[in-house]
Amino acid sequence: MVSKFGGPEVFQLVEMPDPVPGPGEVVIGVEVIDTLWLETAVRSGAAQEYWPMRPPYVPGGGVAGQIVQVGAGVDQELRGRRVAAHTPGVGGYADQTVVAAEAVVTVPDGVNLTTAAALLHDGVTALALFDVTKVGPGDGVLVVGASGGLGVLCVQLARARAGRVVAVARGAKLERVARLHPDALIDSARPDWIEQAQAVLGRHGADVVLDNVGGQLGEAAFTLVARGGRFSAHGSPSGRFAYLDRQAANERGIAVTGIEAAQLAGRNRSNYLEQALREAAAGVIAPVIGQTFPLDQAGAAHAAIESRTVFGKTLITTPRDLRRT
Repeated sequence: MVSKFGGPEVFQLVEMPDPVPGPGEVVIGVEVIDTLWLETAVRSGAAQEYWPMRPPYVPGGGVAGQIVQVGAGVDQELRGRRVAAHTPGVGGYADQTVVAAEAVVTVPDGVNLTTAAALLHDGVTALALFDVTKVGPGDGVLVVGASGGLGVLCVQLARARAGRVVAVARGAKLERVARLHPDALIDSARPDWIEQAQAVLGRHGADVVLDNVGGQLGEAAFTLVARGGRFSAHGSPSGRFAYLDRQAANERGIAVTGIEAAQLAGRNRSNYLEQALREAAAGVIAPVIGQTFPLDQAGAAHAAIESRTVFGKTLITTPRDLRRT
């Protein structure tokens, strides 16, 4: 539980009454919890004008586990089923949580719950972004911030769907991004990274830029978009979204979209999650789990994300001795 706005130390592990499902609801015995950079911003109090959560609250927007209880009107055979589900922005950092039965998605055989949790937001967002930007076989795709959970999946999807993928990362993360086998890898820590990217992309530039970082890095990447290309300004781990010159975009025929294009809800979001799980089962995408933390170290998970030194996906797990079935 977040006891007050502040740093990662504001987390408290508290015992609460077991949740009871209402009509049309199920209780999930949580095993793996999705963890997002956005949750660190909300916890810090920096996003109060955008998000309604006020302490004390239990964060967490997505979980994977097994259904342990069902409410009235819900098929009893769902008990014991392995599922993944988005929670309504809160309640996920727990050993049990209640969600609407219609919100759960069955995890297919061959996909473990850790993978399912890692795809809850990043897999859904990546697939939505590729649809919004209409990535096709002939496209050159530039992935800015290729070392995060979302960035890794963007590189993998681009390899499967696009003509060419150029990954942008920095420092010690470069070696691990290289294992994703992009067609080219650019170190954004170098002062001449834009020139290097231009040399790789050629005079045409990138047909699609997926900006997972925002700020000055995203703004610099905008110069690499081809005429008639697409730029997705959805990332903000830098502290803000990229500020783009919309007039310049219009003059160059560039379609610019933001995070709103990937804000999904209800059946639409569940459909993308089902697709992400199918892609994982087929081996098209495979989230890289960089680090996991037990539930009683949720603060450490947030601190790791905020340090921006982590690679891949950060997840929280519920140790077996905390699980109630």
